[in-house]
Amino acid sequence: MYDKGLIVDILSQIIGAVETIEERCTFATCQDDFIDTKQGQEKLDGICMKLIAVGESLKQIDHITNKTLLVKYPQIEWKKVKGIRDFISHHYFDLDAEMIFGICKNNLEELLLVLRKIRKDLL
Repeated sequence: MYDKGLIVDILSQIIGAVETIEERCTFATCQDDFIDTKQGQEKLDGICMKLIAVGESLKQIDHITNKTLLVKYPQIEWKKVKGIRDFISHHYFDLDAEMIFGICKNNLEELLLVLRKIRKDLL
């Protein structure tokens, strides 16, 4: 068995990071908003750092729980969420603003709902 309190703490950190990502991407109406200005580029950098932290923390949860927790919530493609960390870390200069914009606009809301549900289920 694993330490549920530790997992709840990690989930809380992940939730905070996703909420920050949502806040940082609200200004963008298209992917060009991330690359056309210095402010947009700085937002993109900050979002990418948070996405790396989210992916790394989810990998940590998988390790601690022996991959038994996240699989109970199949509505999220966890492999892809964790994989974004590797892609950003290893291919940063090949980063596609359109991909990050798509994640921000299409995937964060559901991810946040599921993360909150997992945390609630553990409490």
